Amino acid sequence: MLIIAANQAALTLALLGNNGMQLHQLKPTHKTKTRKRVGRGGKRGTYSGKGMKGQTSRAGARVRPALRDLIKTIPKLRGVKFKANAKPIQIVNLLMLEEKFESDDIVSPEQLLKKRLIRRIKGKVPRVKLLGIGELTKKLTVRGCKVSKSVKEKVEKAGGQIQ
Repeated sequence: MLIIAANQAALTLALLGNNGMQLHQLKPTHKTKTRKRVGRGGKRGTYSGKGMKGQTSRAGARVRPALRDLIKTIPKLRGVKFKANAKPIQIVNLLMLEEKFESDDIVSPEQLLKKRLIRRIKGKVPRVKLLGIGELTKKLTVRGCKVSKSVKEKVEKAGGQIQ
């Protein structure tokens, strides 16, 4: 086994000749560029390449991070609630239900859409809340809508139900 390994090493040296490079023999092709140190007096004139006055011309100049200023502007824990995700609710009064629906009908967002009492919002059926302006004499079944206390009383008084 030892003889085979020695023969392989000799073979690779023979193939590569004297040009066989190894990792420790690698060197860079050009010198590394040193960074120009500014603001140390000397041959650069009065301000030594730092410009005149201001924060960046001082010793130890560090500009305040912009992100910190953005964070400072956002209100924190002061009662500000972000309601960007709140879905809009469309309001329908009992007056409209009295006009458009017959007795024993089912009142749902889909039915309100068909009767053109509400509109789609961004192509979707919106949430609906029924408010108690007006009187109700017809027996209606309400499904899938939010209702106010007065609507609940008026619908149940007329013989309808809320599901």
